[in-house]
Amino acid sequence: MEQISGLTRRYAQCTERMRSTLAAVGLALAGRAGARLAAVLGVSVSRSTIVRLADALPEPEVPAPRVVGVDEYATRKGRHYGTVLVDIETRRPIDLLPDREAASLAAWLAQRPGVEVVCRDRAPFFAEGAAAGAPQAVQVADRWHLWHNLSEAAERCVAQHRRCLRVLMPTTPQSESEPVPSASPWPRGHRFADRTRSRHSAVHALLKAGHSRRSVQRQLGMTWRTVKQFADAATPEELFTGQWQNRPAVLDDYKPYLDDRWNEGCTNAWKLWEEIVPLNYKGSYQRVRAYLHVKRTSPRPVIARPPSPRAVAGWILRHPDTLTESEQIQLKAVRTHCPELDALTRHVRSFASMLTGRQGERLPEWLDAVRQEDLPSLHTLAAGIDRDRDAVIAGLTLPWSSGVVEGHVNRIKMLKRQMFGRAGFSLLRKRVLLAS
Repeated sequence: MEQISGLTRRYAQCTERMRSTLAAVGLALAGRAGARLAAVLGVSVSRSTIVRLADALPEPEVPAPRVVGVDEYATRKGRHYGTVLVDIETRRPIDLLPDREAASLAAWLAQRPGVEVVCRDRAPFFAEGAAAGAPQAVQVADRWHLWHNLSEAAERCVAQHRRCLRVLMPTTPQSESEPVPSASPWPRGHRFADRTRSRHSAVHALLKAGHSRRSVQRQLGMTWRTVKQFADAATPEELFTGQWQNRPAVLDDYKPYLDDRWNEGCTNAWKLWEEIVPLNYKGSYQRVRAYLHVKRTSPRPVIARPPSPRAVAGWILRHPDTLTESEQIQLKAVRTHCPELDALTRHVRSFASMLTGRQGERLPEWLDAVRQEDLPSLHTLAAGIDRDRDAVIAGLTLPWSSGVVEGHVNRIKMLKRQMFGRAGFSLLRKRVLLAS
């Protein structure tokens, strides 16, 4: 029987129009969801048929790109990655590679000699692949990734100078009602100390009421010698005697460290015990817990914590005009107190001005200025930028970026989860290229 092109197909069980409709449903929703939608439309079809129709679609015809964006996507995060390539000018994906090797990218670019610009992040395998496959192309490092790298370096730098942030803690003078720490080696809350103090108070109360020591002995159930000891002691601290009185406690040398960490906001006894063990602390965890228990239960004024390194790094990274008046005052105090953080702020704002103003020619001057400061985190960043200097300068100068590529990477995540465990790379590639 003669077939009508575009309408029928030999041995087909549906028309070409129905076939193309189901294939479009498969591209948009994959198998299971596509089969459910087809059932709503009155077409009984299995999810496997939906997937098969989508996979049978022909390869799309993609014009030769001039500006290519490249990035990685995960088929199994932490274990297996692929590469997505996007035409930056048309904002459409043009191919998917099953791995992220430099050789695969180089082979793909070598087949397309018309590529003039390659937009990428700062991954070394993409840099090597672009250099080998398209030596004529200009490589452009993405500006968002550059700023992200600077943000991470700035936060590490602030964390290294966290002690300088204490200048922002308000100084609260000790009030008259605040109890003065006792010189007694036995703190309040200790079972022996509380029992001794209560007995001392009871003995002296009865003696003051006119009772004899024999009467006190009978009423309190004490021996004559015990009553005599309590009666002769003017204060309960005089009864705290023994070998331990002149012997320093095991925890004494580590209390300043524990106090500092407590003021920084760390109140977990187990974590603090783990921190002082490498410092040659030989005592038990229970001693640390008891010491912190006293700090928790003792009536102390609430002391404001200094801002976290991430918060201060955020002040440094944000535009000065977006900071509140309080944040500006606090940042000024930190910069005045710490020369390193003042230098960090100047370098971050200089880089931000260079990035937003597209002044890539200033990058060598910025790198030289960073190397003159005592900022190890920025030195590491500068060394990495210096190895990729041409691409970074191009990223800070040219209008191209990898923003559209990041959008397609996010879309690939959704497509991958729709068909997780059901189909392989070929169907994922077909859906990415045809369903966009």
